[in-house]
Amino acid sequence: MTDAKAEKFMAELKQYENENDIEKMKRFFKDSDKDTLCLGVHMRHVFQTAKRFTNMPLSAVEELLESPYYEVRMGAVSIMDFQAKQKKITEEQRKELFGLYIRRHDRINNWDFVDRAAPSVVGAYLLDKPKDILYKMAKSPNVWERRTSIVSTHAFIKAGNTEDTFQIAELLVDDKEELIQKAVGSWIRTAGKLNEDQLKAFLDKHAATMPRITLRYAIEKFDREMKDYYLAFGK
Repeated sequence: MTDAKAEKFMAELKQYENENDIEKMKRFFKDSDKDTLCLGVHMRHVFQTAKRFTNMPLSAVEELLESPYYEVRMGAVSIMDFQAKQKKITEEQRKELFGLYIRRHDRINNWDFVDRAAPSVVGAYLLDKPKDILYKMAKSPNVWERRTSIVSTHAFIKAGNTEDTFQIAELLVDDKEELIQKAVGSWIRTAGKLNEDQLKAFLDKHAATMPRITLRYAIEKFDREMKDYYLAFGK
C-alpha cells in the first residue's frame, strides 16, 4: 500500500489479527475469488477501526478495496457507510461515494460488503434520482450486483417508497442463487411492513413458483394462519 492513511488503517487492523480465527472468518466469504485471504479479525474490531478512519479520503479507501484481505475490504465498505451517514455530507460527496461503489463493484464481492454499504451509499444517493442503474444491475450476471439492486432499496423503504423494492423483486424472484433468494424474501418482507397489501399481491402472484426459501423469508412476520395459507401454494 502506498497511501499513508491506508497503511495506517492496515497496521491498526493487524493488531487484532488472530491466526486461530482465520478459518472461522473464511466461512463468511461466499464469493468464488480464490485470491481472497483472511486475517482472522472479528467484525467488531473491523467496524471500530473503520469508524476511527471515517474521514479517510476515497483514494485511500479504494486502495483498501484492492486488498486481498476480506477484513480490509470490509473495513473499506464500512468507511464508505460511515461517510454516507454523516449528517453534514454534501451532495458531491454522496456522488463520489456512489461512483466509487459502482466503479469498484468488482471488489465489493461478498454479501456482507453489499449489505453494509449498498443502502447508505447507493440507495440514499438515488433517493431523488432515476433508479435505472438498479434495474440494470438486477439483470447482471454478477450475483453481487444483483444483490446490490435489491438491498439498495432499503433506503427507499425507509423513505416510505416500496414500489422499487417490489419491481426489482419481480426481476429477481426466480433467481437461482440462494443469497439473492434470501435477499428478495427479506426485502419484500420489510417493504410489506409499510404496505402489506402490496406484499400479499406479490405473494398471490408468485408463491406457487418462487423459491421456497424466498417465500419463507417473506412470510416470516405473518401469523400462523397466514403463513400456512401461503406455504400451501408451493405444495
